[in-house]
Amino acid sequence: MPPLILQGIVTKAGCMNKTATVTVSRWTVHPRTRKRLERSKKYLTHDPLNSLRQDDVVTIQNCPPVSARKRFALYKVLKSPETER
Repeated sequence: MPPLILQGIVTKAGCMNKTATVTVSRWTVHPRTRKRLERSKKYLTHDPLNSLRQDDVVTIQNCPPVSARKRFALYKVLKSPETER
């Protein structure tokens, strides 16, 4: 399977050891009304250094299963509110 790289926002970090929850949003078009709808999905992401904080913009990449629900690993931190201060 080719690498799947997604961009999202960290919505939960620091509660679980080496794990962060990343919400990935995408836009779809309703088939009948043709209106744009925002769909989102949460992914548990492996963060080996516990470096992620809430509201970070990150890219995640699929990887072999780390645990029962973790199938993605941190690829890159694009924007962090802590570094902008």
